[in-house]
Amino acid sequence: MTYTENLWLFFTLLFGIIVVPGMDMIFVLANSLTRGRAAGLAATAGIIAGGLVHSLYGAIGVSLLASLMPILFRPLLIGGALYMAWIGVTLIRSSITVEHVGPADTHSNWEAFRRGAITCLINPKAYLFMLAVYPQFLRPDFGPLAPQAAIMAAMTAGTQLAIYGGLAFAAGRARDALVGNADATIWVGRIAGFLLLVVSLLTLWEGIAP
Repeated sequence: MTYTENLWLFFTLLFGIIVVPGMDMIFVLANSLTRGRAAGLAATAGIIAGGLVHSLYGAIGVSLLASLMPILFRPLLIGGALYMAWIGVTLIRSSITVEHVGPADTHSNWEAFRRGAITCLINPKAYLFMLAVYPQFLRPDFGPLAPQAAIMAAMTAGTQLAIYGGLAFAAGRARDALVGNADATIWVGRIAGFLLLVVSLLTLWEGIAP
């Protein structure tokens, strides 16, 4: 696999995870609908800030592993691919629906930013996910890890900005598309799960291939 192909796989995985309706998406929508576009963008910025911390954590973990315990790198890669496959299967089998988007209880854009960042940072599943994902795509084979990590962090922030920022700009229409539209959200989850499953199988093959 070339580095460009590796980045495309990472983007596919990112898009599949971020586009699935969840707490971050609802938080951005609630702020946008309650307090306007600026509040939704502030919430988006907070989520991006938390995501950058997760990216830093993933990059440091992979760097330490590659330098201190390289023998564990391949088992972690395989374990991470299996974990991603499990997430993909779970999404395919689940029925994701959004019943309603309630009012946001933030009172300023700064509070929307802060709560977005904190919510992202205190999610233990996010740390486990980063530990599983980063060894799949942050590879010593492609050269120094720091530039790779910076590119992946920028891709993560850009994808979050495009999706959540787009929701902030189109909050009313986005709410109508999500709330009560069970078929649409279920199929978004299933398609995202399928993408995750495909990516995990490809990276698993990379991990076990001689």
